[in-house]
Amino acid sequence: MAISRMKRWAGMALDFVWQEALCCIFPIAVLVLIYLSQVIRIPGLPRYDVLFVACIFIQALMVRFRLETLDEARTIALFHVIGLCLELFKVNQGSWSYPEGAYLKFAGVPLFSGFMYASVGSYVVQAWKRFDLKMSSWPADWTVVLVCVLLYANFFTLHYIPDLRWPIIAMICIAFRKVWVSFTVSSQRLRMPLLTSFLLIGIAVWIAENIGTRLHAWQYPYQESGWTHVDFGKLSSWSLMVILSVVLVAELKRVKEQLTQSIESCGADIPVCPNV
Repeated sequence: MAISRMKRWAGMALDFVWQEALCCIFPIAVLVLIYLSQVIRIPGLPRYDVLFVACIFIQALMVRFRLETLDEARTIALFHVIGLCLELFKVNQGSWSYPEGAYLKFAGVPLFSGFMYASVGSYVVQAWKRFDLKMSSWPADWTVVLVCVLLYANFFTLHYIPDLRWPIIAMICIAFRKVWVSFTVSSQRLRMPLLTSFLLIGIAVWIAENIGTRLHAWQYPYQESGWTHVDFGKLSSWSLMVILSVVLVAELKRVKEQLTQSIESCGADIPVCPNV
């Protein structure tokens, strides 16, 4: 009995790792591209521009081979835009920099940088689909909107007023304390606190950021004289970005489901919705 149970759990663990790897196709591809662009240089083509074109190509391949739907690709593009807006502000505040030149670079920010945020969005979208994520005890809509606004705004306002991340984190812990995320692994339904998943994904992104800075794709001021690990304060920043990503995907899916239900109900009884 014990051996059978161990085999079952080992099989579930292997399946979980495999599904996680599939969820990370785009993030892993971005890191691989950053590594290859560091060791293999194409004369006349700036590294950042090559990365931008390569990331678009990979996204196109994922849609072509149905690893992503067009709707999912649009969601990931939204993360790209959100990330670029943040990059433009942060880079020009001196928070970090992109030391190499590029044609596709505006105000010190290469366009490829948005794909680092898009890769987080890609992971969330893929995980939602592959693990069949379900959220229980989701907060009220106004709470979710408030969290998103405060989270994103604080990335900008901390340069002018005191950093409010810890009060915001406390607010998030209160708002999402009862939320559990359930997921399927090897036909078994498991669950964990959503706040725990926020932290775990944030740690993974912080590790990826260390790899990116080690490969000189971008750098923080304290890394200019020589590489050192990304400070642990960024762990909370990335955890907050993960929270924003999960909440945005959840809300987009909720709105889409409501629209679908509305269209279906109208189609079932056309006189009820004469203007559709």
